[in-house]
Parts: sequence; C-alpha cells; structure tokens
Amino acid sequence: MTEGMWDSFVAAVSGMLSAHGPAVPAAVKSYAPGDFSVHFFLQLAVIILACRVVGWLGQKLLAQPQVVGEMIAGVVLGPSLIGLIWPDLQAAIFPKETKNVLYAGAQLGVALYMFMVGLKLRLDHFQTKARSAAAVSASGVIAPFLIAAIITPFLLKVPGLFADGISQANATLFMGACIALTAFPMLARIINERGLADSGLGTLSLTAGAFDDAASWCVLAIVLATFGAGSGVAVLAIGGGVLYVGFLALFGRRLLAPLGRMVERDGEMTVSVLAITLFLFCASAFFMDAIGIHGIFGGFILGVFMPRGLFVQEMEKKVEPIAVVLLLPMFFTYSGLNTRMDMVNSPGLLLIAVGILVASILAKFGACYAAARVMGEDNRTALGIGALMNSRGLMELIIINIGLQKGIIGPTLFSMLVLMAIVTTMMASPLFEFVYGRQARARGELGSVPGRLAARNA
Repeated sequence: MTEGMWDSFVAAVSGMLSAHGPAVPAAVKSYAPGDFSVHFFLQLAVIILACRVVGWLGQKLLAQPQVVGEMIAGVVLGPSLIGLIWPDLQAAIFPKETKNVLYAGAQLGVALYMFMVGLKLRLDHFQTKARSAAAVSASGVIAPFLIAAIITPFLLKVPGLFADGISQANATLFMGACIALTAFPMLARIINERGLADSGLGTLSLTAGAFDDAASWCVLAIVLATFGAGSGVAVLAIGGGVLYVGFLALFGRRLLAPLGRMVERDGEMTVSVLAITLFLFCASAFFMDAIGIHGIFGGFILGVFMPRGLFVQEMEKKVEPIAVVLLLPMFFTYSGLNTRMDMVNSPGLLLIAVGILVASILAKFGACYAAARVMGEDNRTALGIGALMNSRGLMELIIINIGLQKGIIGPTLFSMLVLMAIVTTMMASPLFEFVYGRQARARGELGSVPGRLAARNA
C-alpha cells in the first residue's frame, strides 16, 4: 500500500462518524423535535395504507407478489404521481426536512428483514449447489460488465446522461454495477412469497444474488474512489468486508451457538436473548455501513451464522411481522421519493431507455440461464434461476441514487435506470411462474402461492 493510499485509508476510517452532507443554510424557522415526530407517525400511517392497498391491487390485477406492490407504492407516493397530481399534499406529508428520519427507519427495516432472510438460509442446500451458485454468480457479474463495455461509449455521446468529464472506464464500471445488480431484498421477498425458501433453486438464486450485489457495491466503491472519494474508501470497503465475512465463517457459529442453547433450554426466546441478538444485529449493520458496503449485508451475513432450530422460529414470531409490515415499507417509500418518471420525454431518449432495458435483460437473464445449464441444471430450473436473478428492484434505486448524488450520472440516465429496475422487477414473478412455478406446483414440488396469486397462476 502506497503512502497516499494509506493516508486515504486512515482518513476514511477516521471520518466514519463525521458529517458527510453539504452545509444546511440557516432558515427563519426550523423543525422542532415535535414536528419530526408528528410527520413521522403520519408518514408511517400513509406508507402502511398505501403499501397494503397497492400490494393487494397488484396481487388481484397483475398477479404480482406483495413486495412488488410495495415497490410501486413507494413510487406512487413520490414526485412521480402524487407529487405531480397534488404537489402541496405530497410536500405536506413528506417535507424534505424529514427525509433523513425516514431514511434511518428505511435502513433499519431493510437490514432487519435481511437478517431474517439470513436466518432462514438453508446452508445444506448451498453446499449441494455451491458450484452452480458460484457459476451463476460469476456469469451474472461478467456478462453485465461486458455489455456495459459495449453500450457505454454510445451513452457517453448523449449529452446529460453522464457527468461532464467522466472517464469511459468509470462510466463503464458504474453501468456494469447497475446491470449486474440483483434486487437482493426483493429477491428474498419473492422467494419467500413463492414458497421457494426451502428449495435448492431459492437458495442458489439468493446466494448468487448476494455475491452479485456485494461485487456491485465493491465496484461502486472503486468508482467513488477514482471519482474523487479516495482510494482508502475502496480499500476499507473491500478489505473490511472480506475480513468480517472471514471472521464469521471461522468463528461465528461457535461464538453464537450459546444463544441457540439458551432458547432450547428455556423453550422460548427470553427478553435478554432477544436484546443480545438485536445488539449484535445493530453492530453488524453498523460495521458494514461504516466501511462503505451497506447495512443490509451486515444484517444478512450475521443471520447466516446465527443458530437454527427454535431460535429461528422465535425470531420469526417476535421480530419478522414488525419488520415486514411496519419497517420495510419505509425503505420502498424513501427510494420512491427520490424517483422521477417524467425525465424520459422524447422518442430518442425512450429508444435509449428501451435499449438499456433489453441489454440488461440479455446480460442478466441470459448469462445466469446459460451458466445454470452448463452446471447441469435442467432447462426449467435454469430458466427459473434466470427469471429470479433478472430482478433488480430497490437495490438498483439505491445505487443509482448514489450515482446521481455523487454527480456520476445525470437525471435523465437516472430515470432510464429507474425504468429498467421497475420493469425487470415486475417481470420476475410472472416470468418465473411461466417458466417454472406453475409446472412445479402442478407436480407437487412447490406449495401454492398466497391468496389471489394462487388463483391468477392456476
């Protein structure tokens, strides 16, 4: 490590808890603590109502799982719909001064949900599918970056898509990360709601998706470093993540096993065990967030190495309903508040947006399908894996919001990538049912999907 890189690394570590935003100009009036509280409870009420209603409509009319309805609800509550029709109402419910509070709740919700996903991950399935998962993951990263290398030179010629002066290498890396991304939280919800949590296909897809997302975030750290954040950001993110996962892989199960034994001994999870578990979850999410990866990976990775058996059952009863119904919808709404769907406003730009969408589907669906087939999966299973891995969802919105905030991309390309994220996410469940789900349920290999989805998919 060079001296300059070391100085950048030290600066990145020392600045973990420093303020990272621009200075806020003084105002004649500012929000008091009570004002934040009033808005926060109103926002939660509106978010829960919108997510349940839009989720129900999505199930009834479009055969989409609840989670896709929640994603759409987040966009509906933002400037793309409510903000266009009733801008004053939207600004009154979600004033910009309160977005930071909503952001913190959103991160808690998605990280806690991913912790629960990690708890349910079937490692025995992963061990039997390790080679296939590695191949699918590698293909799901390599092919998108190859596609990005092909299309990025053309995108750079269109004014306003990328920042002025950005290098072709940085633009290609950013586009590759966006295309390679799999909607990890969204994928987990779809897998759970489609009855795939205990299947080899679900475990393989979720594991490959986790690796692809981690790779995308590491690439983003490199782009930010070369774009001006300093090489220490990349060193801290990649090095810290590898060390943390390695530590848990070597010692995690042994150190965490007493928690499982205490639950088995008492026949239930006591308040003390729950408190210890939530402390470890928060510490893990903090660490991964602080080093520049993302808090959701801290939650997921810790969950993978937690005890199984009654411990998981108790966590499902005590924690999961609050995470899914109350906290996680904040994540979708916060991202929706930053989304504008009216930026692609000409035939030429619409053609570019369609081209990005098609290229992204070919790179992700096609590559993951081909890799699964090469590794010995049957055609139906390989198609199912490709359909699931092609979903990008709100993780895409997170990474492109970072790109917009850091000045890597412009609002127009941001909107194109939002469109790509929504379309690939909405097509995931119907495509999966068409190529795999309906036949598997007819043969008794999978259980029925909930409620209206079952009727729509029969």
